[in-house]
Amino acid sequence: MDIKAQVVSAAERLFDHNGFTATGMDRLVQEAGVSSRTLYKHVGGKTSLIAAVLAERSRRFLAGLDVSSLQTLFVSLEGWVRDEGARGCLFLRAQAETGGTAPDIEAAVGAYRDQLYALVAETVHHELGESNAALAEQVLVLMEGATAAAIYRGPAAVVAARAAAQTLVTAARP
Repeated sequence: MDIKAQVVSAAERLFDHNGFTATGMDRLVQEAGVSSRTLYKHVGGKTSLIAAVLAERSRRFLAGLDVSSLQTLFVSLEGWVRDEGARGCLFLRAQAETGGTAPDIEAAVGAYRDQLYALVAETVHHELGESNAALAEQVLVLMEGATAAAIYRGPAAVVAARAAAQTLVTAARP
């Protein structure tokens, strides 16, 4: 693993478990096993590091989504919640903790949201045989809600959201 990947991986764990604001650069340096100088050389300041973490998280999460059906989409989400933990959406947490004013972070969050919506829209298209933007938005909101509710309900929140999404898709079929 190269140094940047090592730092980003350590930072993702710390940010996910402790939050962005509560995680100081000294703790990041210690967890990554690099010097402060090395950390700044490879990832820049904290804002750049947060954006890099979000880009990597997006890559890993989206690559693991099976969009061949609504069922597999939610099964993928359920697996993520089970394997990665149920601490809510790291992207929403980044926006909330940084106040939505850091362009690098907002760009990373926006890119993730756009890609996630496109995958959900693709899944809805598979299910219906046609595009349905309103339904894709509803399914996306169910996914986001399940991710948030998983904090206190665990993977059962995703199971409930999957059932609700299936009901919506069934009702939308011609």
